[in-house]
Amino acid sequence: MSKNRERLLQATQRFCAAFAEKADIPTILAHFSKTKAISAYEHGECALAPFLGRAFEGVEGVTRYFEILASLLAYDDLKFSEYVVDAEERKVAVKGQGAFTWLSTQESWDETFAYVLDFDEEGKVVRYQIWADSGAAYLARIGKLKEVQREERC
Repeated sequence: MSKNRERLLQATQRFCAAFAEKADIPTILAHFSKTKAISAYEHGECALAPFLGRAFEGVEGVTRYFEILASLLAYDDLKFSEYVVDAEERKVAVKGQGAFTWLSTQESWDETFAYVLDFDEEGKVVRYQIWADSGAAYLARIGKLKEVQREERC
């Protein structure tokens, strides 16, 4: 394994471990670049949740993204696997799984999600993209997830 590839893999594993360990926002932000512009973007329809479909840019924006998440969601049992590293592009994709709860309704769901992380030359995150189950998040937000789950057992 090339040195760059190994460095990116380890940086991603540390970033993911911070989430799994429920690290505070400053600890998570320590994984982001201090010398390059940074951003967080969770893909999805912006009308479904206040953290979806919006670009959170710069330290203030990324901090705000994590503050919004912490105010709305709780999570447990995060696990990460299937790391794909592109050392040339300094980009890593990773699959995650966990249990999420919308705090105001206490509705929960199990989810598989994906991160794509872009890194600077120092192995720090510059762009953090998330693909997750925006449908479950929305239904939990409006208090309808349990009802839909009862009606539509897969």
